[in-house]
Amino acid sequence: MTAVAIVGAGAVGQSAATALVSAGLCDRLVVTSRTTGQAEALADDLDDLRSACDSRVHPVPGTTNSLMGCQAVVIAVQGRFANAHRADIRMAGAVANAPVIRTLVAELHGYTGTVVMVTNPVDLMTRLFAEISGCPRVFGIGSNLDTARYRMTLARVLDVPQEAVDGHVVGEHGDAAVVCTSSTTVNGEPVQVPLTHIRNELANRPGRISSGIGRTRCGPAGAVLSTLRLVLGQADGARNCQLHTRADGWEFRCASRQANP
Repeated sequence: MTAVAIVGAGAVGQSAATALVSAGLCDRLVVTSRTTGQAEALADDLDDLRSACDSRVHPVPGTTNSLMGCQAVVIAVQGRFANAHRADIRMAGAVANAPVIRTLVAELHGYTGTVVMVTNPVDLMTRLFAEISGCPRVFGIGSNLDTARYRMTLARVLDVPQEAVDGHVVGEHGDAAVVCTSSTTVNGEPVQVPLTHIRNELANRPGRISSGIGRTRCGPAGAVLSTLRLVLGQADGARNCQLHTRADGWEFRCASRQANP
């Protein structure tokens, strides 16, 4: 039985859980939150989704102890803070979210599965969790999401199908991300990338979404889904993720191949 856990029942946790149930990604989805009531309510709502779309995923509320037997744990917790940032929005939660991650690390001591980090600033929280937990595989979804946005934006600018674009964004998630222009191709051929336009869109898109609906949620959920498909061996391919392993140390790499800027 394949079991995945979602830690956090906020907007992103709800969206990620919805995506996992809709996609039939696992057999059991364990939902945890700050309160038992939140976890139970989300599990019930997801169970309605399961029934309506005939999904194989059975959502259940759980506690931190019930995460230990899951193959993967998705962390989408968020500390309580007011986000007044209009630029580099991901950094707004650094001070508030770090203590939450430290507490979660202590509760998950000895976990040997895969952790997928969504909490912002995602690259810093990924590193924090990995370095103090000793967990063997900790992935951050930042580069995955940035790469998806890059390919979509370039496809629209060049008026080509998105599947024709092969390109990557690596490094720090957000405004300081590195766009790998020299290795970007369209239909296998090198292409001139309008870098200023692309970087402006990558920088402005999260703020535009947050201004309209409060925060980004569906994009991160999609990045979680695509990452877990690879982690659980349900798909072949590569995704750009921030990866920390005990063997390799802190570095940025694709799931199965390195991207060179």
